[in-house]
Amino acid sequence: MDAPLGKILIVEDDTALRRSVKTPLSILGFFVYEASTGEEALMMVHNTHFEAVLLDINMPGIGGIETCKRMRRGFTRLPIIMLTVRDGEDDKVNALEAGADDYVTKPFQIRELTARVKTAVRRYRAPERPAEVEIVNGEIKLDPIRHRVEKNGADVRLTPKEFDALHALMLRAGRPITHARLVSEVRGPGAGTDRGYLRVLIGQLRRKLETDPSHPKYILTDSHIGYRFKDG
Repeated sequence: MDAPLGKILIVEDDTALRRSVKTPLSILGFFVYEASTGEEALMMVHNTHFEAVLLDINMPGIGGIETCKRMRRGFTRLPIIMLTVRDGEDDKVNALEAGADDYVTKPFQIRELTARVKTAVRRYRAPERPAEVEIVNGEIKLDPIRHRVEKNGADVRLTPKEFDALHALMLRAGRPITHARLVSEVRGPGAGTDRGYLRVLIGQLRRKLETDPSHPKYILTDSHIGYRFKDG
């Protein structure tokens, strides 16, 4: 019998940590499966329909990054949330570039983790949004067909690069986009990771869209990682 909120897989070699995560998710109504290695997790995702995977980045065997890459090749929409260490910015970037949807830093608050899981499952269950469909998030509306952006019904004039960056961020609202990924979305593959260019571009977007650009409500910074649009 399926649990009301679906099936979750926790991939973590620390048994005590697995159990500490499993209990609150089970209480919420998820049916929680456990794996201690990447190899075991890959077999399980091919045999069971999961609605999210919590995947530790540091594990024996093939490791979290490689496990994420292999999962993503076979399951393009499956939400994957990586469990990373506090100061591992490079690990977080590598996880996102390997295909993870988000990350949670250890040690984490259970409330934060369960909120991320519920949000990921909600997105997974929602119909997939075609890239040409209008996006509305709070006061902001983006029409990709007409290349038009409005805030509170008033037109906001954006340059083509600003529009491309905003579209990429709004399509993945609530999820982080690395500097390299965002530069690629705006300037094309192989454009590098020009953070100075991105800072200017994001600064321009904030001045045009945010009520207080110094305290943004919509375009948020993931320190050392990239940017994310607020969860819609």
